[in-house]
Amino acid sequence: MEAQQGTVAAVSCNDTYAFTKPVRDEIVLIAGVGVKGDVHAGVYVKHRGRVRNDPTQPNFRQVHLIQQELFGEVGEKGYDVAAGDLGENVTTSGLDLIRLPVGTILRFGPAGGVAGAAGAGGAAAAGAGAAGAKAGGAMAAGAAEQTLAWPRDRGAGVTGQATASRADGGAEAAGEPVGAAADGQAGVVGPLAAVLEVAAAARLDQETARSAVAVAAAAARELARERELARERDQARERDQARERDQALGQASDREHDSRPAVVVAGLRNPCAQINGFRDGLLKEVIEKDASGNVVRKAGVMAVVLRGGVIRPGDVVTVELPPLPHAPLERV
Repeated sequence: MEAQQGTVAAVSCNDTYAFTKPVRDEIVLIAGVGVKGDVHAGVYVKHRGRVRNDPTQPNFRQVHLIQQELFGEVGEKGYDVAAGDLGENVTTSGLDLIRLPVGTILRFGPAGGVAGAAGAGGAAAAGAGAAGAKAGGAMAAGAAEQTLAWPRDRGAGVTGQATASRADGGAEAAGEPVGAAADGQAGVVGPLAAVLEVAAAARLDQETARSAVAVAAAAARELARERELARERDQARERDQARERDQALGQASDREHDSRPAVVVAGLRNPCAQINGFRDGLLKEVIEKDASGNVVRKAGVMAVVLRGGVIRPGDVVTVELPPLPHAPLERV
């Protein structure tokens, strides 16, 4: 099945707390942290209201994405909204973001990782991926629950057994991605190690706990993929004839170390009354109820950075769905 694709319409970043974010020529993702220089980057929660409530919560809102189609929808009702106006970092076109299942991976740039991987973010992310693959021997795609200290069916207020070993200002302040766990904890490895450790140490509500499990599963899939690619490379090198070896290595290298910037979709933005402060009455257009009475949140999705790199307008966005069964996005 051909992967679903869209494009990046705009990118935005703001180093100060404000409702809107100015549009930029490019943004740089830092693995496990967020958008370089953005006020919402970090391992611990950065939303001011949530910080006041519980500053120990994990930051599953590192990158905010909104589909450009929403602007046209509210524009028909008289609301003038442009890229960055609702505080998103990435404005997409051609993707129904809010309908994606939790744990979806979005990769930016053409296949092969040529675009978007330039700069410190991309190079460092490639290193983080390799480190995660090396450290992830005990972590298989089917063992995502082992990544976190709570099982899938635990309820609200569950506290994990792991402790956060990285302060928020460490790798973030140095402009570096979060690499494999140095403490050797099985199941807490790779670029999302720190934020998952924070999640394991915090008391999470049910929605956030489910998002944490999905994010952990996506990280496990990525590490399992790196291991499989490494195995293919090793097998190719063992071929007896030079010609066959070169051909096999070429085939394996086509798939290895995908350096495209990537994020894991963790949940939905929960729009609040601040939106009415930007455009009076707009809140009712981005949060509503469907025919069954279910709340529909339309103000975009929140994600964590799986692999760093540069994102620019025009970049292709490729959707990688998680394995079945799919679970819908919840507010995070």
